[in-house]
Amino acid sequence: MSVFIKELSFRWSDLDPNFHVRHSAYYDFGAQHRIEILESLGLTMKVMQAQGFGPILFREECVFRKEIKLSDKIVMHTRSSQVNEDASRWSIIHEFRNDADQVCATITVDGAWMDIKLRKLALPTPELAKKALSVFPK
Repeated sequence: MSVFIKELSFRWSDLDPNFHVRHSAYYDFGAQHRIEILESLGLTMKVMQAQGFGPILFREECVFRKEIKLSDKIVMHTRSSQVNEDASRWSIIHEFRNDADQVCATITVDGAWMDIKLRKLALPTPELAKKALSVFPK
């Protein structure tokens, strides 16, 4: 698989006073998609909690190119752009594309793994995180 794809469905609450998708909704869609992808790769919330680690973000940035309205058909394409050799740090890109395959917005996130007991950065625990990121589309 070269990219994870998700068709988005917008709600009234996703709109701003100008009747297009509000800026923070983009981040919500990206966060939800990342969790769904990890879950599909076997890296569930239950597994991360049991093994004592989880993802954290250092940076999350969205570049808005074209407005998205309530009735627009948008597909989010998600892939990794960088993963360290030990899978300790990574970058993920989400592209919001319309029916004409034009990029309406791009979210870039940079993150790592954290030991949730020590509250410090950690290597992925043990093989599961490495496996998940190694099959994550690039």
